[in-house]
Amino acid sequence: MPRFTQSVRLFLFCLMGFVVAACAASPAVPVAGPLPAWNDGPARQAIVEFVTDVTTPGSEHYVPPAERIAVFDNDGTLWAEKPTYFQLLFIVDRVRALAPQHPEWADEQPFKALLEGDMATVAAGGEHALMELAMATHAGMDSEEFAAAVAAWIDTARHPVSGRRYTEMVYQPMLELLDYLRDNGFKTFIVSGGGIAFMRPWTEAVYGIPPDQVVGSSVELRFVTKGDDVAIERLPELHFIDDKAGKPVGIQRYIGRRPILAAGNSDGDYEMLRWTTAGDGRRLGLIVHHTDAEREWAYDRDSHEGRLDRALDEAGERGWTVIDMANDWSRIWP
Repeated sequence: MPRFTQSVRLFLFCLMGFVVAACAASPAVPVAGPLPAWNDGPARQAIVEFVTDVTTPGSEHYVPPAERIAVFDNDGTLWAEKPTYFQLLFIVDRVRALAPQHPEWADEQPFKALLEGDMATVAAGGEHALMELAMATHAGMDSEEFAAAVAAWIDTARHPVSGRRYTEMVYQPMLELLDYLRDNGFKTFIVSGGGIAFMRPWTEAVYGIPPDQVVGSSVELRFVTKGDDVAIERLPELHFIDDKAGKPVGIQRYIGRRPILAAGNSDGDYEMLRWTTAGDGRRLGLIVHHTDAEREWAYDRDSHEGRLDRALDEAGERGWTVIDMANDWSRIWP
């Protein structure tokens, strides 16, 4: 063994202490293979084992490709939902953009409060106020005009906290999960309480999910003629709310097959998770639990957005996999 001077021993001792401390403080190393932004823990293992089981010919739980349906909530599951739902921020910007055409809004609530930045008064108006704002900004135009308005906003608007475009506030691990499922013969759908027409203009570019695989809340539509042209007009009337018990109804109405995988993040997804995992054969329910206050936000039971209470309490007994964002994801953003 070599002999070291006292100063060399001290240097090596300090160096070893630094290495140990650095290793203890460093995050988990991303795994090789599928889902590289996931740490190798119970959540990733549950996903890989499930996909392997249902896609391996000869497996007891093999599922034909046509029946490999996976459904995903959007807000808080595929992209962020803080400081508030992004569609609400779109509504705020739309009211401000349309205000010059509606001078009456300067004296009418909830428009007056919104234009003055008094969001407490808007919130105090409850569901009725929000619905009035939504109808004023989402109806009264044809479907192509509305899609163009959404696309323009998505291309230019910035998140008030991060400064990123909203389509950059998506979760890299969930993008990898969508790709992994499709690589294994799954068909992926969005089933969200958000507006179907708000999501369709951008989901294919961001998630690889085409418009016909998006299920969401919607307003009434009607076919109209405009001189020699024809259009689909958006009416200021609700058609369908795709939230809570509405999600399984929307799945049945628009997809027509019970999924074998469902992912959500809130009690608004509880019924979708129940419906999916109550079916025969191998099933997987996933809950994204927002536990990372440093890289994103930490919230669950007391949150106005994405409140997660009942689904979290029942996850264990129902066999749902809870994804701990802080521990299961080595990175969050693309």
